[in-house]
Amino acid sequence: MVLTKEVVLPEFTTLTVPEVDLSTPTLMSAAPYVGKYCETVNNEFMLCRFESNDPRACIDLGKKVTACTLQLFRNIKNNCKREFNQYSYCVDKSSGNFSFAMCRKTQTIFDECMKEKVSIERPDFGYFCRARVHSSSSAPPPPEPCPCEPKFQDETESLPDCKPRPSARFGGRYFWITE
Repeated sequence: MVLTKEVVLPEFTTLTVPEVDLSTPTLMSAAPYVGKYCETVNNEFMLCRFESNDPRACIDLGKKVTACTLQLFRNIKNNCKREFNQYSYCVDKSSGNFSFAMCRKTQTIFDECMKEKVSIERPDFGYFCRARVHSSSSAPPPPEPCPCEPKFQDETESLPDCKPRPSARFGGRYFWITE
């Protein structure tokens, strides 16, 4: 990416945030809950990224997403640590590709704990594929200029009528179709 003098990059101190440094099976085990618990903050962040097309404008929202994820993992640690550790350990050790198939019993125990103690139900299958309308508190981006204005001043009004083409010398490609 080429930068010019006009591009203002954020200072390093504004980019520092506590990271979610957890293993893949741990993140995969909690992924449905992270998606549901942080849904509104994440939707706002993704809307900002899509509308602004500039990641610098969305740094604060990215920090809020990370903070939300850390808050969920603190809730899991305080309320369902043993059940979650069993489930993530099963996901880690039961297969080579972190499959959930062998871990349905520990998943059920963890889901019941999350429902009872943290008051979050596991999202049903296909929850994240459904279309939902996100109502944002941020202002919409300014409208883009209309692309319907003519780009060339010397446009032709219409093309002249063409002469009919002669038939192909060696036959057409649809020779098997009879008229």
